Amino acid sequence: MAITASMVKELREMTGAGMMDCKKALNETNGNMDEAVEFLRKNGEAKAVKKAGRIAAEGIVMADVVDGKTAAIVEVNSETDFVAKNDEFKDFVANVVKQALATSSADMDAFLAETWVADASQTVKDALVAKIARIGENLNIRRFEKLTSDGCIVSYIHGGGRIGVLVDADTDSENDEVKKCLRNVAMQIAAMYPKYVSRDEVSQEYRRQSRKIRTSRTTLLKR
Repeated sequence: MAITASMVKELREMTGAGMMDCKKALNETNGNMDEAVEFLRKNGEAKAVKKAGRIAAEGIVMADVVDGKTAAIVEVNSETDFVAKNDEFKDFVANVVKQALATSSADMDAFLAETWVADASQTVKDALVAKIARIGENLNIRRFEKLTSDGCIVSYIHGGGRIGVLVDADTDSENDEVKKCLRNVAMQIAAMYPKYVSRDEVSQEYRRQSRKIRTSRTTLLKR
């Protein structure tokens, strides 16, 4: 069967795969669109497996807050900073954030098995595998966090996605001044990276070690 440009275009729009990959899939399946989609899926999985051992240490953090009450933050890794700055990669991460906002999963395995928000015919893992095949680098959804609040949540992203912070405050007010104050707190967290928010969170062992360090410093100063 002769493979036309319109068939390649249709398959590309359906799957997001590259033009040459779509043409190859149609040739391999004699123009059968459903079989071509399946061919691309399996081909994408094979490519993802080959790339799985490669280190993905770059990437970005992205967050979103809905009505100040529900928020999600995710980290998605790539192999290179070049890909991390790519608009296609950023669009994918934005959809991962939408997925996290809607998720009910408590761990990554369950998250990856969910129906993909951008395409109900795929799971999150399917979408990740397809994006790996299309971009040509190992990608990894490293972690996600979802927050809900009766107070107010604000987000702050620093350095183009290098650091991300969510602040959940117990407050009855959500006016601009309150959000500005909370954003300043988020910026402080991003700059200082505190281990704890309140004294109640500090373990007895950590307090003991801190006292020991302070005592040692005081002794040295006296000498």
